[in-house]
Amino acid sequence: MRITILGGHAAYPTVDAACSGYLVERDGFHLLVDPGYAVLPRLLAGTSAHDVDAVYVSHGHPDHCADLQPLLRIRALTDPDAPALPVFTPRGSLDRLLAIDEPGLIDASYDLREFEPGAEFEIGPFRAATWGLPHWLPNAGVRLTAGGRMFAYTGDTGPSPHLVELAREADLLLAEATFADELPARYAGNLSTAAEVGRYAAEAGAARVLLTHLWPRVEPAAFVTAAGAGFTGPVEVAESGLVVDV
Repeated sequence: MRITILGGHAAYPTVDAACSGYLVERDGFHLLVDPGYAVLPRLLAGTSAHDVDAVYVSHGHPDHCADLQPLLRIRALTDPDAPALPVFTPRGSLDRLLAIDEPGLIDASYDLREFEPGAEFEIGPFRAATWGLPHWLPNAGVRLTAGGRMFAYTGDTGPSPHLVELAREADLLLAEATFADELPARYAGNLSTAAEVGRYAAEAGAARVLLTHLWPRVEPAAFVTAAGAGFTGPVEVAESGLVVDV
């Protein structure tokens, strides 16, 4: 299983970095996870829009899903007879995004497969298990298993006992860590710190941690230090272009 970081910023992109976006590959299958703002140009630098086999969207905030729309536009306008792209997401998460275009233009380009968090299903070679995690919008963290390897991704989340279940013995945990070690009151219950990630990753027995969804232009070293206070395994920040083989 190979994971390529296409972007890892929270809220908005910058000239040199995209919001959340991750490409997960196995046996030639390309799964795009959370195509947020500015992810599509990074994806197209190495992968054709028509090579994407499925999309998983954790929740409906635009920094996690906005670039799905131009991806579907490319597929609809350049090969309208291509098979519809399976798109997995919690029920209702993409209603507004999929309604912004000319009526009917992209309808045949996707196959919307909505689910209730907690569901399990197959995505190509991956077995996906999902957990509902606390956020302002319904958010589904996911664990992908293939070939005896496990990759876990939180989406955006506040504190939850389900995080330990999600990360249990994961070979790689990709975890939202918008703040290093102190969460401002307005974000309480809906976002996480790197320090919290370190603690639940240790409890879960995860092998390796990647921190993502950091604010643009923060100092990554502070986040690694905060997570490392509770987790003794490898910790990195999910920088654009990073490739991890699991």
